[in-house]
Amino acid sequence: MKALQELVRENIWALKPYSCARDEFKGRDAHVFLDANESPYNQGFNRYPDPLQESLKVKLSRHKGVHPSQIFLGNGSDEAIDLVYRIFCEPHVDNVVAISPTYGMYEVCADINAVEYRKVSLDADFQLNAQNLLAATDDHTKVIWICTPNNPTGNDLDARAIQQVLENFGGIVVVDEAYSDFSSFPAFRTQLHKYPNLIVLNTMSKAWASASIRMGMAFASPEIIGLFNKVKYPYNINKLTQDHASALIDDAFKVQRWVAQIKEERAHMIPAFNELPVCLKVYPTGANFFLAKVTDADAIYHYLVDRGVIVRNRNRVEMCQGCLRITIGTPQENNELLSALRQYK
Repeated sequence: MKALQELVRENIWALKPYSCARDEFKGRDAHVFLDANESPYNQGFNRYPDPLQESLKVKLSRHKGVHPSQIFLGNGSDEAIDLVYRIFCEPHVDNVVAISPTYGMYEVCADINAVEYRKVSLDADFQLNAQNLLAATDDHTKVIWICTPNNPTGNDLDARAIQQVLENFGGIVVVDEAYSDFSSFPAFRTQLHKYPNLIVLNTMSKAWASASIRMGMAFASPEIIGLFNKVKYPYNINKLTQDHASALIDDAFKVQRWVAQIKEERAHMIPAFNELPVCLKVYPTGANFFLAKVTDADAIYHYLVDRGVIVRNRNRVEMCQGCLRITIGTPQENNELLSALRQYK
């Protein structure tokens, strides 16, 4: 890895972050707060939330097996994705490299930040080739994006190829593990100590069944997390989100049951979908969804919409022509989908 200062935008490295009112007395006891222009009424909601979510990070660190200093919490994973561009990529100068197909927000954020986005196609089995990814880089490549299990393909990417990228690229490698709780592969966040250029993304939206609270996570070295905290908006995670996330972590066994139920239902759903006349192929998956090639993706998608069943049409995504992406739901929801498709003509 290059020296961190070489990778960070010059203005970001020199940035003096906004100082929250409470930072100035941190570590001292206080009971009268007349510093932040808050209302004294509506107790419980009138005060600004902890800008660094310290108690929540301590809880999360025990569950994720990383130190609190290695955790950034954002408004969904999308905030962390955007911050990667804002911290490391000089607009109109730098570029990033990403696998294709993959999660669309990597490219959207590149366009928003005026950063060149270079796509490297996966092979016919939706696997990455480390040499192809590395060959697409140049002196202005700051970041490589890898999602595993990948979206929309669902499959786990070869861990050895990812390690090869980490070991041979001098910039930042982001491994998005939004769906890793549904996979049997080890999580890359356990290897932060080996790779100082590694950022791992995770989210409360999938396994934690809390998409509506919009809380994403990034795991990285304390130095990189410090840059995230430097650039983020001061109070990016509201109190309601912090409270809900904290309560959910306290009830982690319930979350584990949810994950187990989804994996069990996935094991039933995929063989049943394979037997449908409309199904041509179901691709391997380590996520809470699967990608299926069907006889007529557009027609089947609209047929399902007319029956109130919504799946994702990926027909126009690179390498996913003729495919639908289907999330694993409850047994009742899955049966309704299968029943509707058995009646399709």
